[in-house]
Amino acid sequence: MSDGISDLNASQAAGDREICDRLMNEIDRGLPEAESKIWHRHPVWFLDGNPTVGYSKLKAGIRLMFWSGASFDEPGLTPGTGKFKDASVLYNSAEEIDMKDLKRWLAKARDIQWDYKNLVKRKGVLGRLK
Repeated sequence: MSDGISDLNASQAAGDREICDRLMNEIDRGLPEAESKIWHRHPVWFLDGNPTVGYSKLKAGIRLMFWSGASFDEPGLTPGTGKFKDASVLYNSAEEIDMKDLKRWLAKARDIQWDYKNLVKRKGVLGRLK
């Protein structure tokens, strides 16, 4: 776990901090091999250098995003718009986090990945890794 992520979580309002801490702990548990860091001002976990999951504070709540989540075929995740394969869910309280869903999504995040790491090298074309 990155100290920077803990520090960022600690700077949030109480309700948002609870959501962020719960997400951080579950992501660390579900993807122990992942590298975590603050990336573009948001906590992000990487598998083999590829961004996999992260969260950010929006006006509407805390957004949990999976870079390859649109390929998970999960009704609880809303696919992003555009050419990328991301999907996300928005939380306004820690109680809204369904731990069974989150654990399942984290397992899928390990197994279903698109190659965002090499997006520039591939001139904007995404290729499937796993």
